[in-house]
Amino acid sequence: MKAKDIKKKIMYILGGTVLTEDFFWKNARFIITVCVIIVLYISNRYSCIEKMAKIESLQQELKDAKYESLTISADLMGLSRESKVEDMVQKGGVDLKQTAEPFYKIKK
Repeated sequence: MKAKDIKKKIMYILGGTVLTEDFFWKNARFIITVCVIIVLYISNRYSCIEKMAKIESLQQELKDAKYESLTISADLMGLSRESKVEDMVQKGGVDLKQTAEPFYKIKK
């Protein structure tokens, strides 16, 4: 193909004369259907990418919440030890003492 032929074909397409041919009008429904499918495909892909990004951010947030829960649980376990409780009672000035006798369970 020569440059002159290529230029003529480009002008044929861009000039709009391609729309007046029978081929275009016979296949107009098919071309419109293909365009609609392409638009739906692009929008579906975009929506899927957005949802995947949201899932990843929520998974990271869940991971952070689990680590925070684990840290709080460890701190609570440390504070609820018997020796820590005794120290806090003594520092608070509460007059409580640990019993020397073992506990008894009363059965019905």
